[in-house]
Amino acid sequence: MSFRRFPGGRLVVATHNPGKLVELRELFAPFTADLVSAGELHLPEPEETGLTFIANAELKARAAATVSGFPALADDSGLCVTALGGAPGIYSARWAGETKDFGVAMERVRRELADQGLESSPAYFICALSLGFPDGHCETFEGRIDGALVFPPRGTRGFGYDPVFLPGGFTTTFGEMDPAAKHAMSHRARAFSQLIAACFDA
Repeated sequence: MSFRRFPGGRLVVATHNPGKLVELRELFAPFTADLVSAGELHLPEPEETGLTFIANAELKARAAATVSGFPALADDSGLCVTALGGAPGIYSARWAGETKDFGVAMERVRRELADQGLESSPAYFICALSLGFPDGHCETFEGRIDGALVFPPRGTRGFGYDPVFLPGGFTTTFGEMDPAAKHAMSHRARAFSQLIAACFDA
């Protein structure tokens, strides 16, 4: 199967989330791409109307590539909690509200588990990464990591739900983990390794 390759030069990262941008810049450090965020270019944020992580990643990548005229990389990722029927899922960021306060989002997860008499649950992170081109073409890859939830939140590294997610086989949450260790095995890293192998040159 052949994939369209990134031609080099500017790559727009279709995010207004500074934490996500930092993580992607660290992942891209060894590769030939000049990353600039949609936020830095003052691009509008499209409404995420997709029903899956892949659909939303492609929607955001196409929108940024079309408006900027450069290839664009979009990430759609979220936490899926088994006991909550997969919620918050694609609504993970929306659970943090207008101010993107993930303390509020983590407390909502804890509260909804408590309403079921639970203190924890198996959970997993999903990340869909889509490389979009100005003509509308996309190459999209998905990664997943399984684990469980821990409360209260632990650690100040990472972002989003990282402080309550304990990856399987580990004793530290993503919020406590050294970034290099997280990048070696996270859901985003797994999607990223597929993307790099298919579309990028070192």
